[in-house]
Amino acid sequence: MGEAADVFLSSFNRIEKWLRSELNNPKNMGFSQMVRKLCTRQDLPVQKYEDDLLQISQLRNAIVHEKVGENFVIAEPNQWLVNRIRKIETELLQPELVLPRFGKHVTGFEQDISIKELLRIVAEKRYSQFPLYKQGDFQGLITLKALGYWFAKESLKEEIKLEDRTAKELIIWDGKQTNYAFVSRYTAVTEIERMFHDNGVLDAILITTDGNPNGNLLGIIRPRDIFIL
Repeated sequence: MGEAADVFLSSFNRIEKWLRSELNNPKNMGFSQMVRKLCTRQDLPVQKYEDDLLQISQLRNAIVHEKVGENFVIAEPNQWLVNRIRKIETELLQPELVLPRFGKHVTGFEQDISIKELLRIVAEKRYSQFPLYKQGDFQGLITLKALGYWFAKESLKEEIKLEDRTAKELIIWDGKQTNYAFVSRYTAVTEIERMFHDNGVLDAILITTDGNPNGNLLGIIRPRDIFIL
């Protein structure tokens, strides 16, 4: 058996062991069945690699069960496939977490901050997201898009007057969807990708130690941080 096949099978065996572990070591369940079962788990990136894993399983069976001789296999994986299975193994068994990649200082603001002050910060510091709090309790996320929407609505009424207008007015409450989400520092980057993909309303995902909205902010992730636009 060639070196590529040895590397391929070793990686396959580690993935299979991980699949079994995630399913609490079921009896009489094959590799493909475990893959399909775990595709329903949104906290795991198995569905992302479902087709790859099912095809990899077929090749593994050909290598193991259709050997022509002791040192000759009917199918030898090429380097691309070896690299592919190792990449999948890494993402399944050792997924990249949101920290340290997306760790950064994030400034929170009291909801009573004036809209004038927000505009000054936008102009001077080029901030585009403003997490709002009420004495430490998270209230909502204001973005430049929300600012623009608010100004558009106000312009239809009369001359816009900013005196005594606060950021609290910019929070949109519809009771159904919000433009933010919170995750813990131990969340996998692949989970962030899924969240943005499944929810087009999200403007940002905020990171705290345990995903508590009222915890200290450790970072923030925007769609453009994940996807190449």
